[in-house]
Amino acid sequence: MSKQGVCILGSTGTIGVNTLDVINRHPEKYNVVALTANQADEKLFQQCIKFKPQYAVLVNEDAAQRLETKLRTADVNTEVLSGVESLERVAGLQAVDQVMAAIVGAAGLLPTIAAARAGKRILLANKEALVMSGDLFINEVTRHNAELLPIDSEHNAIFQCMPDKFELGLEQQGVNKILLTASGGPFRTRDINTLHKVTPEEAVAHPNWVMGQKISVDSATMMNKGLEVIEACWLFNTQPSMVQVVLHTQSIIHSMVSYTDGSVLAQMGNPDMRTPIAHAMAWPERMLSGVEPLDIFEVARLDFEKPDFVRFPCLAMAYDALNEGGTSTTILNAANEIAVDAFLNKKLSFTNISKVIEKTLENTTKVEADSLQTILQADSDARHVSSDWVNKLEFNL
Repeated sequence: MSKQGVCILGSTGTIGVNTLDVINRHPEKYNVVALTANQADEKLFQQCIKFKPQYAVLVNEDAAQRLETKLRTADVNTEVLSGVESLERVAGLQAVDQVMAAIVGAAGLLPTIAAARAGKRILLANKEALVMSGDLFINEVTRHNAELLPIDSEHNAIFQCMPDKFELGLEQQGVNKILLTASGGPFRTRDINTLHKVTPEEAVAHPNWVMGQKISVDSATMMNKGLEVIEACWLFNTQPSMVQVVLHTQSIIHSMVSYTDGSVLAQMGNPDMRTPIAHAMAWPERMLSGVEPLDIFEVARLDFEKPDFVRFPCLAMAYDALNEGGTSTTILNAANEIAVDAFLNKKLSFTNISKVIEKTLENTTKVEADSLQTILQADSDARHVSSDWVNKLEFNL
């Protein structure tokens, strides 16, 4: 059996690093064709030394030049490319069979669509591709016979619990509801009147998962779960009313599917991203991921709660944007990225993240999301509006 060629979009992030860990355990199965990052040239250099990809891409041109010099000195024959367009190029290479789409945020949209148009197996860790352009993205996957497998632990869990022909319609296949689990983040029980004092350092300290800064803040506001609701609707061809968010503090059950006969199927495991990564890479087979087996006796108990939409207004706005349709979810995502960046840079208070998103949704025109150009324009417009609101909302402790 020939090796599968892999391109990792965002190889220096948490998902990328975990993907390389899984690949390293199965050198007979996978060949790393391309690794990409934004500007982390030193980390990418170390990955190139170990995995010797054919291509390495850094979006930042100066970082790419530094990487090229280091690789030449180390006598590593990896071709270095730079710029956003190079991400699209490597995602569509003939030698690539699987594309790990792990670039955080809207920046991952175009290379992920390029992978779809090239008919690749897409391991989707970038939820924004579906949040911004769900219908368009799904159509590209279908049109070019690409394969779409979810990497988010929740969506991968749902996928594992779904009937074989779920794409024909969940209700026709006996599905009653998708139960999308959430940890509730670090502020689930914190006095709501003190949330305006939350610091970036507190917000990125997730109780169960090791994640990047942006996604950690999204978990703290539960916007991450809102984006996942949107993603679930596109992945599993269903409506918002079919997706119920369930707070599950232990992060042992990664999501569930409820059936009309009263059955509820759950996927469980230790909170480690290598499980869904290995599952999607090997699907429909199974392979070792390096994750410790779950000790159910050590877990001992499982707790569940309903989410508080007052404490987590971002989750409510995500449902509203999804129901509204058109470019509403594109606007929601863009505003969130601007607001979270401002918070991380201490230009905005934690509670004003949701206010920036709310004001941006109110003050940006929504249209039908009928083309990539329309979606990108809506994203750009929303970023301008949200940046203005960041400046208007004074940071207060």
